Amino acid sequence: MPPDAAPAPWVLMYHSVADCRDDPYLVTVSPQRLAAQLAWLRRCGLTGVGVGELLTARAEGRGRGLVGLTFDDGYADFLTTAVPLLRRHGHRATVFVLPGRLGGTNAWDAEGPRKPLLTAEGIRAVASAGMEVGSHGLLHTDLTSDAVDEERLTAEATDSRALIAEITGRAPDGFCYPYGAVDARAVRVVRSAGYAYACGVAPGPLTGTFALARTYVGDRDSSTRLRVKRLLHAFPAVREALHA
Repeated sequence: MPPDAAPAPWVLMYHSVADCRDDPYLVTVSPQRLAAQLAWLRRCGLTGVGVGELLTARAEGRGRGLVGLTFDDGYADFLTTAVPLLRRHGHRATVFVLPGRLGGTNAWDAEGPRKPLLTAEGIRAVASAGMEVGSHGLLHTDLTSDAVDEERLTAEATDSRALIAEITGRAPDGFCYPYGAVDARAVRVVRSAGYAYACGVAPGPLTGTFALARTYVGDRDSSTRLRVKRLLHAFPAVREALHA
């Protein structure tokens, strides 16, 4: 087994990069904190890349020293705030966008402030900056819900991929399950839509390229906390014991 084939790839999960004081979900990271986290990765000898690039590198035995960076929901601040910081520190990332809500807001969040999402022009700018663009579905719908029938599930995966291809000129390789909610049906439909991989959140019964687990990163994650999270990822038995 190649040295970078185990453990599973380490992929960090971000959302918005902005003032985080009014975020009840604790998924917003301030620009200052993100800059510190990106600098810490560099000090550890790690380079952030998009998930597609990470998986390709690992398959070719070049994955050592790489970490996946992902930003969910496609907030406009990814382009205005995150991209400059990523480029300053020599990192790349994947942003998972919602082509059914272009230029809209995070209306799915019951609480907290409304935040603008990327427009089609913004998505093209992100791609031109060297970032990977993936799909988060059309509307940020829980694909495991009983209310989502096969037709709607297929549209969330297939139509979002087609719309992103129209915007960027390239069909996305990556999909991210909204809310991290994934089941066997969602995996089947996403795979059939032509994606090469899909991301969830927490480790669960489903594993593999279409149920990639990620590590949540928030504004409270100092270098010490990130170091612990890295160790827990590297030693899953310890992580499982802590959650038993």
